[in-house]
Amino acid sequence: MNFQKVRLGAGLYFVATPIGAARDITLRALDVLASADVIAAEDTRSLRRLMEIHGVPLEGRRILAYHDHSGAGARGKILEALGEGKSVAYASEAGMPLIADPGYDLGRQTAEAGHTVTCAPGPSAALMALTLAGLPTDAFFFAGFLPNASGARRSRIEALRDVPGTLVFYESPKRVAACLSDLAEVLGEDRAAAMCRELTKKFEEVRRGTLGELAAGLQEQTVKGEIVLLVDRSHSETVKDSDVEEALKKALETHSVRDAADLVSQMFKLPRRPLYQKALKLGKG
Repeated sequence: MNFQKVRLGAGLYFVATPIGAARDITLRALDVLASADVIAAEDTRSLRRLMEIHGVPLEGRRILAYHDHSGAGARGKILEALGEGKSVAYASEAGMPLIADPGYDLGRQTAEAGHTVTCAPGPSAALMALTLAGLPTDAFFFAGFLPNASGARRSRIEALRDVPGTLVFYESPKRVAACLSDLAEVLGEDRAAAMCRELTKKFEEVRRGTLGELAAGLQEQTVKGEIVLLVDRSHSETVKDSDVEEALKKALETHSVRDAADLVSQMFKLPRRPLYQKALKLGKG
């Protein structure tokens, strides 16, 4: 057994758990799990299994379920325990709590109530993917999961188009092909990107290329497992909206909406779809 029973002060301890390989857990995380008065988890079964693997006994403690669907009731029980001066450990199913996982409301209300909030840090799929993708890491923007519906997803992608850093998304294997297709259409097929899959697990895979290449590679192939998508920042020169609008107006004088969008897209090296939508509005004006 590598953990130590330690005396924890009253407060909430967020605990990071492995994203795949069970041995990626930190010794401090094991200490906290072994010593906390109360244990809560996004998934009680996976945490119980993790503790069994590392020989951390529950010693009569039960694991309280706290996730997106448990609501204020479970949060109230945790806050009540904190009010009694107890130490509470909270673990996500995998990775860092709050990072596309539950815990935000719990941490916020705990702090507002005057209790200590701290963390036993550890694995994160987003950070691991950044180290493997081969894309710039000096600045990045974690956008979590994109919307399921294609229209809403494209609107969200468009809002992120000019973020001056690497974009990081989580995605499910069922939607990753459609997501990459929308990314390529909105951001441009030539934008550098990477797809990281099953990180730290047996079938870990990293695919690097352009958005167009990654999207094409998934058209007739099914993938499995947890996925992180990363997209490089735009390296094109900043184009003024006023210049684009003026060019569209001029093109619409002699071209159809579709042709005007194509022309201005080539002129400024911008994604065609948002220009087509703008041309439609100008054509109706």
